[in-house]
Amino acid sequence: MKRSNKRALKQVRFLIASLGLSVLPPAVVAGQEEQAVRTAFAAQARYLAEQGLTYEHGEGVPRDQKHAARLYCESARLGNAEGMYALGWMYANGRGVERNDAFAGTLFAMAAQLGHVHAERMLRFTGEYTGAVPECMHTPTETVLEHWPVEGVVAGMAPARREIAQLLVKLAPQYGIQPQFALAIGMTESNLNPGAVSPKSAMGVMQLIPETAERFNVRNPYDPEQNIRGGLAYLRWLLAYFRGDIALAAAGYNAGEGAVDRYRGVPPFRETQGYVERILAFVRSRHHPYDERIVAPSVAVSGLRATSAQGAGES
Repeated sequence: MKRSNKRALKQVRFLIASLGLSVLPPAVVAGQEEQAVRTAFAAQARYLAEQGLTYEHGEGVPRDQKHAARLYCESARLGNAEGMYALGWMYANGRGVERNDAFAGTLFAMAAQLGHVHAERMLRFTGEYTGAVPECMHTPTETVLEHWPVEGVVAGMAPARREIAQLLVKLAPQYGIQPQFALAIGMTESNLNPGAVSPKSAMGVMQLIPETAERFNVRNPYDPEQNIRGGLAYLRWLLAYFRGDIALAAAGYNAGEGAVDRYRGVPPFRETQGYVERILAFVRSRHHPYDERIVAPSVAVSGLRATSAQGAGES
């Protein structure tokens, strides 16, 4: 892709936008902490690129180029030019991934568009720009979740909300909940306001309705710790019920597990669908570890698996 090729340049810009690399997930745009969250996402992308370099060269850790490629890809997904360049180099040389000049060319072009000088120089070796990207640019892998610190998001909050966020992040692992998922729910539900009340009488940080508060032994829903523990207990139950499917668990938290069962998936409610999209945008994963001993699986999960199996058999 020559610098004078304006059509290819427009294609690169469109690709970057279509992958969401220049757009902050909607779950974290609202509120006074937008810039702090943007900064945290950028810091996370840099951190992943640095971790990728560490694993690529075995600096203080066992050398693992496949894992390095996964880390670089998530860094690239978050819009980091260094991650794009490093992953492009791996595809250009067949290191940790199968060689693919088309992928390399696209990644170099994207990095060059973001100002990466070395990536721009590499374009002369990768052939004509095609726009092809590896699947990992669309679908994050589970392995990157362990490298997703939430401290940057929390640190940018106002003091009162930061205290609630820190409590939520601290308690989440006690219930087997990943902190980023717990934080996404708390921010989306109440903006981490312990005194919040909804028109449907949902209360506190995790917006527990009276029935849910009673179900999970929350005596004072306006006590932040009691409320958070109740919400986390419910999330743990939902994850077990929906066998780790974050979209279904989030839909159940918003609309009730009964609604998810009735529709055998995310209910067709605008509010619920928007809610699920915001949670997935923040968490960037579809699956979460769960304890299958807590409850038998939902009929929605059983139905979806049966449909999937039937479709696979017919194909």
